[in-house]
Formats: sequence, C-alpha cells, structure tokens
Amino acid sequence: MVSFAAFWAAQRTANVSMIDLMVYRAEGWTVRNGYDLYSMRATYADLPATYPPFAALLFLPLTLLDVADMRGVATFANLGLLVVLVHLSLRLLDRPLHIPRGAAALGIASVVVWCEPVWTTLRYGQINLLLAALVLWDLTRRSGHRWAGIGIGIAAGIKLTPALFAVFLALYGLIHGWRRLRHTGRTAELWNPWLRQAAVATVTFLGTALLSALVLPHDSWRFWGGAIFQSDRVGRTEITDNQSLSGVAARLLHTGDPGGLWVGLALAAAVLGLGAAVAATLAGQRGLPHGTAWATVACAVTTLLVSPISWSHHWVWCLPLMLLLGVEAQRRGSRRWLAGTLLTGLVFCSYALWWVPRNPGSSHPPELHQNGAEMLLSACYPLLGSAFLAVTAVVALRALRGQCGEDGAAGAAPRGARGTEPVTGAG
Repeated sequence: MVSFAAFWAAQRTANVSMIDLMVYRAEGWTVRNGYDLYSMRATYADLPATYPPFAALLFLPLTLLDVADMRGVATFANLGLLVVLVHLSLRLLDRPLHIPRGAAALGIASVVVWCEPVWTTLRYGQINLLLAALVLWDLTRRSGHRWAGIGIGIAAGIKLTPALFAVFLALYGLIHGWRRLRHTGRTAELWNPWLRQAAVATVTFLGTALLSALVLPHDSWRFWGGAIFQSDRVGRTEITDNQSLSGVAARLLHTGDPGGLWVGLALAAAVLGLGAAVAATLAGQRGLPHGTAWATVACAVTTLLVSPISWSHHWVWCLPLMLLLGVEAQRRGSRRWLAGTLLTGLVFCSYALWWVPRNPGSSHPPELHQNGAEMLLSACYPLLGSAFLAVTAVVALRALRGQCGEDGAAGAAPRGARGTEPVTGAG
C-alpha cells in the first residue's frame, strides 16, 4: 500500500496526461451520440480510434464519469489488475511458495509497479494489464474447462494481437492430434482440448465482431473494410516508443517505411516464436518444468515483436517473463541464469529507451538519425525479446532431446502415452 500510494503520488506530481484513456472516453461518446467512430479525433494530439468497434462499446461506461473521477477509477483499477496479473503469473508457474500466493502477488506488485511498461501503462491510462490478465486467466484455468478460450477471444475482440494465442493453441492441437492419430489410428483422436480452446477463442472473437456489426454496422464496415490495414493510424513507425521489430528496422534504415526488412524479421520471429512455444508445450507435457509458462511468454513476446506497432507499455508481459526467469534461476542454482534475470529486470526498470533524443511531433524525428549506441538503446525490448525466444527454443529442444534419449534407454516409451493434459490449468 505504501508503494502504490507513492506511485499514485508520483504520477500526480508528474501530471500524467492519461491521454489514451481520454481517447477511450471520446470513443464512448462518439458511439453514444451516433457519430462516425473512425473519423473521430480526440485530445490535443488529434488521436484517432484504432481498436475494433467492440472496444468502443466497452468504453461506453467511461462517459458516465467526469474526467477527474474517471482517471482515479482507471488508476485504481489498473493497480488492481497489476496484482491480478502477478497472481496469475505465479499460478502459471505453479511453484510452491512459503507464503500465500495472494501475499506474494502483493509483495511482487509493489516492486514491479515501478518498471517502465507498468508506469507508462498507467501514465497513458492504457488497457494492457486487462488484456494480459484475460489471456493468463484463460491459460491458467483448470484442465479441460469447457469455456477455456473465452478470455483470449474477448482480448482479441478488444485488440487484435492476442489472437496469436489462438493460432498457437491450434498449431499445438493439430500436432498433438496428428501424433495421437498415428499412435492409435482413430480419427477421433484429432479433436483435443487445445483445438477446443482455440475454437472457443475463435468463436468468441467472431461473436464480438458480430455484436459490433449489429450495434455499429457503419463503424464495423469502416474498420474491417479498411482501417484495420492502416497501421499509420496508430502512430509513426520509427519513433522510440515503438518497441517492435518494425520500429527497429525503421530506425536501422533511417526511414519511416522499413518495408521488406521488417517483413523478413517479422516472419522469422513468428516462425521462431510459435515454434519455440509449441516445442516448450510439448517438452512441458514430457516433464520440462514450467513448460506452459515458457510457451505462454514466448507467444506473448512473439505478438509484441511481429506487430507493426508495439508501444513500450505493451510490454507488460515483462512481469511473467521476469518471474519465469527468476524461478528458473532459483531452480537451476545457476549464476548465469541469475545474471540474465537481473539484466532483464534492469532493462525493464531502467527506462533506457527514453535516454535517446526524441521529438514525436517533428517532421524529421531524431530517431531517423540515430547512431549505433542510440539504436541499441531504443531497441532494448525487441533485442531482449528475441533473445528470450532463442533461449526458449534451446531450453525446449534440449528437454525434448534429453527425453528422447531417456525413452530410448528405457526401451522406447510408447509414443503418445504421456503428455495428454491440456495446456490450460496450473501445472
């Protein structure tokens, strides 16, 4: 409570604008009054609506509060969501604790509230913590829950990027189903909890789009018919705030349109990230500690890397990432893993990406003229995320190789005899 109170005071002292929250409120007013959502501009920065129309429907309650009350409620809610996200991250790791998980979540949240992605999320009044909590809630529900996937679908309906989690679940479900089919010869084995979870997520997402189309037909047509492909509506690619591979490519090439380089990097990251996530899940079913956590964080990092725009506050997934590395360092008793964990924490808590010259309102932003050191500083999150995907792939492949060796030495355990539990559910 002391840490949160100090955080609240620091944000008020800094006179944070909560500019994105003001845009959300303007979207709610636009929908409420029947105006054109994707022609709307709000705040002194002349910002447009960029999310699917379903998000604007959820923003309607913001119009019932005055601005001061809305900011207070949003800050309080985001602090609560931070505790929830840490709690869900601990549940994802499923590690026994010496104190109750709720108390551990409060203690950890009191520290990580000061890291850059969380600070910036509350500074702008963003919804990143809500989206991450929805996804983790889905992936930590009890095994085989019939409604598993609904959280991912809702998150994707609000902001499209969480849909990659459904792609990951479908990929692993297809691989698992094919392996079971080869083992048993029964086509019924093709259907499994992973595919069901991906299907529920997809149907939920389509349900949000259908609801929006019924309530806001014109805005839905505008978004799905064109606005969805206009990434320039979100912001300028080259500015330091953009911590995706497209931003790295733009700053590296000194241009606002990285073109082919970004496409190549994004495709490589997607293949590496989804491949590492699937391998980690498979290794987890065969005994890799925290395999589900490795897969979940790898998929989250992949969404951040391949998205055309990933602002620094989108990287609230650094919380489960740091917890995973910390738990792994403790489990292994390795100084190298401990050093990697501390370095990761330093990157996300140092605000290093803001050390470079920047002027977002300029027609010639300084990011187009960065030197090597400035490029490294403004690429710290994507570089760390790419390294994490590589580490995940190595950890998963080593675990699978070791397991195959053990199976062979033990007389080849039957294929498909183990690892039938779904990815959801702690442990």
